Amino acid sequence: MMRLFVAIPLPEALTDRLAQMGGGLNNARWVDPDNMHLTLRFIGEVDGHRMRDIDTELNGITAPTFDMELAGLGTFGNGKKVNALWVGVDAPDQLAQLQLKVEKAIQRAGLPGEGRKFRPHVTLARFKGAPGDKLGTFLREYSLFRSGPFHVDCFQLISSLRTPKGPIYRVEAEYPLEPAIPEPVQDASA
Repeated sequence: MMRLFVAIPLPEALTDRLAQMGGGLNNARWVDPDNMHLTLRFIGEVDGHRMRDIDTELNGITAPTFDMELAGLGTFGNGKKVNALWVGVDAPDQLAQLQLKVEKAIQRAGLPGEGRKFRPHVTLARFKGAPGDKLGTFLREYSLFRSGPFHVDCFQLISSLRTPKGPIYRVEAEYPLEPAIPEPVQDASA
């Protein structure tokens, strides 16, 4: 059995920049920069046969490359129980379209549909207890964070092995996106 998810990798310069935000919050387990990604679909535990079906379906996806940007911070949880700290995504339509294609591919491979609405984000930290009073200050300090645009030219099928020191991710397959075809330029003199 393998624990799988589908994600968009982030540029190393960006993950290094995000990692520099880390620290100073109680009970936070910061995500290793090498593990930062934008999840398109969490799959969970599957056997080797199902993984091959998933790979086949994902390999059939055609979608254009696009640019996107990370922007703003937020948390998951309710009330005083905060579970995770994340950076948001200034999401173009192409991201939502790609995610929908991934979702349909996973369902064609025989898995049930995702019950939750897609909320694009990159997890920065998970909390094992209350983050304390510094969380509000941290959110205000980085509330205007913007990564600047970066180019998305692929997505990946990733396996996750849980260890006491945190998960170990391995790229099982990478699926290229198609370069966008520029619109033809109209000759104004015609």
